[in-house]
Amino acid sequence: MNFKSEVNFKDNTQNLKFSQPAVTRKPLELLRDTEALLRRPTVATLVPILPPKLGDNLQIASSVAEESLHELAEIDLETISDWELRPLRIRIGLSFVGFGALMTVLLLLYLNTLYSQLSPIEQIGKYWHQYVWFVCLGVTGMFILGREAMRPINKPRKSGKK
Repeated sequence: MNFKSEVNFKDNTQNLKFSQPAVTRKPLELLRDTEALLRRPTVATLVPILPPKLGDNLQIASSVAEESLHELAEIDLETISDWELRPLRIRIGLSFVGFGALMTVLLLLYLNTLYSQLSPIEQIGKYWHQYVWFVCLGVTGMFILGREAMRPINKPRKSGKK
């Protein structure tokens, strides 16, 4: 008995051709359309079962989201320079550091208020997951700020001569 297969797998897989998309869409347009496809049926389903005032507020929020995402989709990401994104990266880094520090302080306040009978080592032993999360957020923010501090500063040059 000969159990060998007579199908040549190499020839079959080499002939596969995938279709290419006809129109290349920008990422923000794709985001807008995807979000709209998820939001519209959800709003249409929820509005009839919600109280009238809440349903109206949901429809208003949906129309605001529609307008905002339409404006967002018109932005060309290729025209945004690295220099224009620098302040935003610094703010994000500061937000991570600030949030991590704030949550660590709130965790300490919570532990000292409700679990004052525990020693600091017992408190950390019981809530070490939260400590690690908040410290990691702060360290992440410090990395973002450090990366921004080490980037070379290349200001965009103005093309017009006076």
